[in-house]
Amino acid sequence: MRRTIQPEILDGLAPDHPDARHSRRDLRLTNALAGSHRWIARTLPSLLRPGERALELGAGTGELGARLAAAGVAIDGLDTWPRPAGWLAAQTWHRADLRTFTGYDAYAAIVGNLIFHHFTADELAALGATLRRQARVVVACEPARVRRAHTLFRLLAPLFGANHVTRHDARVSIAAGFRDDELARALGLAAPDWEVRSTTTLLGLHRLVAIRRA
Repeated sequence: MRRTIQPEILDGLAPDHPDARHSRRDLRLTNALAGSHRWIARTLPSLLRPGERALELGAGTGELGARLAAAGVAIDGLDTWPRPAGWLAAQTWHRADLRTFTGYDAYAAIVGNLIFHHFTADELAALGATLRRQARVVVACEPARVRRAHTLFRLLAPLFGANHVTRHDARVSIAAGFRDDELARALGLAAPDWEVRSTTTLLGLHRLVAIRRA
């Protein structure tokens, strides 16, 4: 399947729109079922050095950031949406577009959960050029562009009452997802400068861990 980018309905809704609130609930359930937050919370802390801060791209409603903070990670968030009500005072919230954000130099680690698939190859290349100058660690969890991901979601969506926004956006997200080492290559994270691990889970998630070599 060739990677295709299409608009997602949730991106065009106001944060307090009823359909947006329902879809965010669906996303929380999806993340819980797929274990993406658990995996990031297990993976990231051991990669950080003392004093290093992490930045979550597309931090949304803040659940992942709260989980990482509870695990001892100094984590800030970046999103075009307003700061979540529960975002800790010690955690900075940058309301900005990640493509034009100018504060990456403050962060040694970049975290993304279901965010990179929104962007074209050219946008990922430009973002990667910035991240490669600043970051030491990149951890990401994205849709895997595999048929079983479509099949699993079709089976599970009715069970947890996914609304029309979630059903549409899930299909679009999987079509824009990644296979093999596509995300690492799109961001320009490659040997010999980077140690890269790209894997695909049975539940249809693409996982990336990239660490800059000394």
